[in-house]
Parts: sequence; C-alpha cells; structure tokens
Amino acid sequence: MDDHYQPSWNSLRQHRTPQWLIDAKFGIYTHWGVYCVPARGPNATWYAYNMYREGTPQHAYHVQTYGGPEKFGYKDFIPQFTAEKFDPEAWAELFKLSGAQFAGPVGEHHDGFSMWDTQYNEWNAARRGPKRDVVGLLERAIRKAGLRFLVALHHAENWWFYPHWRQEFDTSDPRYAGLYGEPHDLAGVAPGAGFFDQQRPSRTFLDTWKAKVVEIIDHYHPDVLWFDFGLRGVPEQYRQDMLAYFYNQAVARGQEVAVTFKDYDLAPGTGVVDLELGRMDQLTYHEWITDTTVDDGEGWGYLQETGYKSATTLVHYLVDNVSKNGYLLLNVGPKPDGTFPAPAAELLQEMGRWLAMNGEAIYGTTPWTTFGEGPHQVRKTGAFNEKEVSFDARDVRFTVKGDTLYAILLGWPGNQVTIEALKNLYPAEVQSVRMLGTDQELNWSLGTGAAGAASGMTITLPAYAPCYHAYVIRIQRRHALTI
Repeated sequence: MDDHYQPSWNSLRQHRTPQWLIDAKFGIYTHWGVYCVPARGPNATWYAYNMYREGTPQHAYHVQTYGGPEKFGYKDFIPQFTAEKFDPEAWAELFKLSGAQFAGPVGEHHDGFSMWDTQYNEWNAARRGPKRDVVGLLERAIRKAGLRFLVALHHAENWWFYPHWRQEFDTSDPRYAGLYGEPHDLAGVAPGAGFFDQQRPSRTFLDTWKAKVVEIIDHYHPDVLWFDFGLRGVPEQYRQDMLAYFYNQAVARGQEVAVTFKDYDLAPGTGVVDLELGRMDQLTYHEWITDTTVDDGEGWGYLQETGYKSATTLVHYLVDNVSKNGYLLLNVGPKPDGTFPAPAAELLQEMGRWLAMNGEAIYGTTPWTTFGEGPHQVRKTGAFNEKEVSFDARDVRFTVKGDTLYAILLGWPGNQVTIEALKNLYPAEVQSVRMLGTDQELNWSLGTGAAGAASGMTITLPAYAPCYHAYVIRIQRRHALTI
C-alpha cells in the first residue's frame, strides 16, 4: 500500500482536522503519575525537576520531609504510587458525565515514567507502582463509554529534566537511565540558558522517543495525540516521520485523527495549535485548543493543597473558546490511589449539568460572523493569558448551527437584554426566540436609535434563570427570507 502522506510539511498540510473534533469542542485529560505522591506545588508535575534543585519550594519540602534528594530520589516515590482504587470504567463514566467528547491520560510526562506497558522502558506503570497498563485500560473504558481517545506525550523533555552531573544524586546512576535518561553533562550550560540551548539529545534518546510514540499509535490507536513543548527539541525529520506514520496508520484503519502542538513546533496547517492556559482574543480562521486545569493555578497534577476554578469560570472558558473557533481540553489530577479529589469531580459533573441543558449551543456548532460583544475582552492572544479577564451579564458570545443562532449570555441580566450584534437581523427572518431550559417563546423587538439606525435586539427574559453560569438564547431563523 502506498503511503498517503509523505514526511514533508507540504504533504502533511493535506491533513484536515477531523469533523468529529470540530463538532466535539470539549475534552478531558489526566496528569497522573509518580508526581502525584509528593503532590507539592506550585506545579505538581515538575516536582521531579525541582526536588533536585536548591532554592525551589519543592526542594525545601523534599529536604524537610524526606531528608534531601541524595537520600531519597524520585524513583523512591514509585512504590507509593499504588493506584489501589483505580477504576478505569468509573473514570470514563465521570468524563462522560462532564459532557466531554474525548478523553485520555498523559502517557509519559517529563519525569520518564511511562503509564503503559512499553518494551522501551522498564520504568512503567505495568511493571512498577500501579502494575497495570493504565493507558490500555483507559483506552478500552473510554471507547466503551462512547468517547474518543486521547494520549498526551511530554517525554521529549526528559533529556534535560534531571541533573545528571550531580554524582551524589541517583539521577547520575546508569542503572536508572530508563527513568532519568541517559547520563550526560549539562553542568557547563550558562546560567539562564534556555532548555534548547543545552546539549542536543543523542541518537539513542531520539530513537527511543520516536519508538515510544509509534508504540502508542500501534497498540492504542489514539484519536488525538497531544504534544508538549519539548517537541521543538526533536529534529525536524523525526517530527515529520512520526506525523506521517500516525496519519498513514489512521488512513489504513479508516480512522480520523488529530495532533496538537504548541507554538510552531509543527508547521502551520499540519495539526491543531494548542495554547497552554490561554486563548485567542478574536475569532480565528483556524481551529485551536486550550489546555487548562481545574485547579486555580498551574498545579496540573494532584496537589495536597490547592484551590479550584469555579464552574462558572470553566463554562465561560468553553463558551468563549467555541465562539472564536476554539476548543477546550480540561485537565484533572487524580490522587495516588486512583480517585479524584472531590472538588475536581464536582466541577466535572457541574460542567456536565450545564452542557446537558445547553450543549446544543456548543456541540456541532460553528462560529458566527462575530464572536461576541461586551466590555470584557481578552487583551492579548496566546498562551498563559487565562487570568486576564472574567465575564459578567454584559458579555455575550455567539455560535450557529444551520439556521439557528445562539446568543450565550455570560451572566443573568435581569428582566431583559439588548444585544447590539443582532441589530442587522431582519424582523422577517426571525421565526422564534427561546431560552434553552424553558418552554416559553420570548418577546423580542428590533430597536432603532438616532436617525432610525438599528440599535439591537431587545429580548424579554423568563422570570427565572433556568440554570447557572451562562444562559442560551436560541434564535430560530427562516432560511427563505422575504424582504
């Protein structure tokens, strides 16, 4: 069989975002690994990096609690990563209740511990810690629940994650190279140098990186492969070969797949760009996705002490993204025993309750000709900007499906609302105006301002809000418009 895609950007740009992802909008993924045992922030998933580096809060905690990294290395947490209450079917059911349409785990984080039964790394969840093929079990459970399957991969960052030059640490011991990476000397790197200014990865490391990705593709057939920023440290030909392999395997299986990437780690048009903890400030001509987390910070994995975002914040995040041609991938971090923190599980369920009533304004929609209106706008597009703005009843976002236009109010305005962006609708094209969650038809009018100019649509709202967080006005339009 001839390969449909060649390992070149010209060929790989032929790939299109699958329609199921365009319609799905919302997914869940889990940062669950050895780092959930110490569970100390600020970023739980970077505990293994910071515990070996003086001057960080996690190093101070490690010294106080475990006696220091020269006495207790990261590998020594693995026996405590027991997963005794891990129930993949219960996880999948929670993801489905959240309203997510795709879900999956981080297959391997920067720390080098693989969450699947891999032949390329003895330090994996099937042989140590949980002693279960976490990726495989979740793949079956998530597909059984009717969701698409995602695997996130961070393992390109493993090359520079540990201090191999510190002989007093276990990170320099070749016996643990499968976890910490092959020993190499980074001691001569200038202070403040970027990760990618350091010594380039070896051929052995790069071949293993690629082999792990191929193994995930061949064994678990993910619908989405999500890559972290370390991808940019992988030589271009490796990236092209990996991507062509994934896309060609999907063609052979009759599967529609997607790849996400950060910044310009892949050529534009070859996958879906991901904005970590961020979003676009305007309606875009291309699809994009945010990855953010339920905790109120950048914890990512389970933390012993953390706050959480509100359900309103998460609903607004999803609505704002979808109105701008974006999607939302939401992280939740399970505990070492395999259960979810109660506040995190409740947030997912509350997202699901909102989507059960209002999902028709999200799933299967496209952006309208304008994303919205209101005083609160994202000031600068890109990653790490999610805290720039919060919304209220003056903010409106739009989506559309066929002849139905949805105006989503990001707060409850009271008795009535006037939406300026609807001023150019013709009265004859408006067939009905309703609010999702209620049965009554709403009274409306198209007003005029000075000199007869249209000023917007004024809608009388129901006496009581039908839900929380955001409120969807459904405007049914006539396709055959007589003016």
